[in-house]
Amino acid sequence: MKLQSRFFLLSILLFLFQQCARKGRPEGGPKDEDAPIMLVAKPANESVNFKDNSIRIYFDEYVTLKDLNKQLIVSPPFKNPPLITPQGTPSKYINIKILDTLKENTTYTFNFGNAIQDNNEGNKIENFKYVLSTGNLIDSLTIKGAVRDIEKKLPTKNYSLLLYKLDSTYNDSIVYKEKPNYVTRTIDSTNYKFTNIGEGEYAIFAIDEEVSNYKFDPKTDKIGFLNTSVFLPKDSIIDSDMVLFSELLPYKLKRGKQTHKGKIQFGYTGKQTNMKVRLLSNTPKNFKFYTKFEEDKDTLNYWYAPIDIKADSLNFIISNKNVIDTATVFLRKKKLDSLSISSSVKGNLHLTDTLFLKANNPIIKVDEDKFSLMKSDSIPVEYELKKHDINTFAIFFEKEIKTPYTLQVLPEAFQDLYDVKSKDTLNYKFNTKDIEDYGTIFLDVKKKFDNPVIIEVLAKDELIRTQYVETSKTIEFKLLEPRQYVIRAIIDDNKNGVWDTGNLLKKQQPEKIIYFSQKLKVRANWSFNETFTIE
Repeated sequence: MKLQSRFFLLSILLFLFQQCARKGRPEGGPKDEDAPIMLVAKPANESVNFKDNSIRIYFDEYVTLKDLNKQLIVSPPFKNPPLITPQGTPSKYINIKILDTLKENTTYTFNFGNAIQDNNEGNKIENFKYVLSTGNLIDSLTIKGAVRDIEKKLPTKNYSLLLYKLDSTYNDSIVYKEKPNYVTRTIDSTNYKFTNIGEGEYAIFAIDEEVSNYKFDPKTDKIGFLNTSVFLPKDSIIDSDMVLFSELLPYKLKRGKQTHKGKIQFGYTGKQTNMKVRLLSNTPKNFKFYTKFEEDKDTLNYWYAPIDIKADSLNFIISNKNVIDTATVFLRKKKLDSLSISSSVKGNLHLTDTLFLKANNPIIKVDEDKFSLMKSDSIPVEYELKKHDINTFAIFFEKEIKTPYTLQVLPEAFQDLYDVKSKDTLNYKFNTKDIEDYGTIFLDVKKKFDNPVIIEVLAKDELIRTQYVETSKTIEFKLLEPRQYVIRAIIDDNKNGVWDTGNLLKKQQPEKIIYFSQKLKVRANWSFNETFTIE
């Protein structure tokens, strides 16, 4: 009996020890879904005549800070960010250490967003904000509005909103150089809200910034602005959306560099207008050169021969409209870029596409006898080989549906600027599809204005088709691959056939882009009949 009593007592003690060792809520207990509650702040929230440099805020449970750098917004912004502690460890309070000199008679807000959450379940305090004033009152006016990226159909988030007071210190270039009087961000939506603003006249901007410093850098950032100023307390709600856009940078030549023997690249920013290169250095009589802009890059390629120029450098004049630059390119011991040929088609050649062959160097001679095009492995096909530009050739032929083709190019078919001939036999195999493998979109375009529009069909931000529409009418896009498409209309205000972006200093908004209300999922042997009303 005594042994059994001891065993029973030991079992109870072991059970109690296990229960005490468990942390968190008991198994099966209700889940904590309540956010932490602020108990007290020292100084109190919405304190006036603030003269201190430290704040402590107490909560009813242990809290942690998550994504503080992304969530915290201090308005007006500090030159030096405040020191928030503790970070990385749970605590029932947070400290705010102000490292800047505060402005007089100014209301400051510390908006923590959703950064403060409880330690156990991660319940967040939504949009927690602490407010103080260095004057004798708390500013309480607000501004609400929305912002969107003009080139994106789906809204994105986390834009910075900047508010500048129109006083004696304001100028048109202040957004490039100075932090604003007030800031906020669109963290969770495309809507923004400034709070605790004082009366006055303001200029408002939105930026999608690469570096979060509340200054506009046109090289990396997008900008949006209102053409009119905002008056508080009258203009507390902004009816029109601000649209973000990338400015076209002013033209500027970058340093030229040698990439291969006989090849130089000139980089630039901004828009090139009839950009030309002229060599100043002495050259032999048989000297020749070719230029071509790199696809999808702000780069001009310059090939030259002969390549055995006995010089350490070459001097150039590069002209672009009214801008003239000089450039010196130092020559190093480089190798020739080996001649290579690539095809624009892989797998399927769509009935509306053209087959292109592209070389990496300028081609000066082609032996057409070394080309052959076959269908179904053995049936010759008549074709026409045409030079598209200095290193690209197009092959035109009458396409048949549901047919396999093989284009064969024998060695020495191409000869480049450096007298190098293609070495290998090239075989390009591709197929065509049946017309029933494609879909069609019939679009009834109804314009409510006189200006023409550019209708674009896109798939995953890739431009697939485009049509220029001057009057209301029905247009069609045939032979579309089965996939999901987005349709948009560009209002061509200046009638130049392209979309023109905006300019901040000129107070010029970008040309409007209006998206069709729904995405169209095109299926094989299927057609859509839709009406696109543009107003």
